[in-house]
Amino acid sequence: MLVPAVVQALKTHDKVRLYYETAGDFAGIDPGAMWEDFKVGMEHLTRWERVAVVTDVEWIKQTMLFFSFLMPGTMKLFPTSEATQARQWIAS
Repeated sequence: MLVPAVVQALKTHDKVRLYYETAGDFAGIDPGAMWEDFKVGMEHLTRWERVAVVTDVEWIKQTMLFFSFLMPGTMKLFPTSEATQARQWIAS
């Protein structure tokens, strides 16, 4: 679901911003979907401007922190209680 939207945005924009919010009961991601997300991210590495990750799921927070050094753009984590602030940040 995410990959087609990102690919479409990359067709018309030089830089993209991603707002990514998970539900509190998010349990996991299919390995195939994770691989597709990774491939699109790496293929367009220099085109990521900002990424806002909104989650209360601890393993997602830790994973994003661990891999944040790979992000060429700015990545910020927000708890779900700050989703409004995350949307404001990604749009500013």
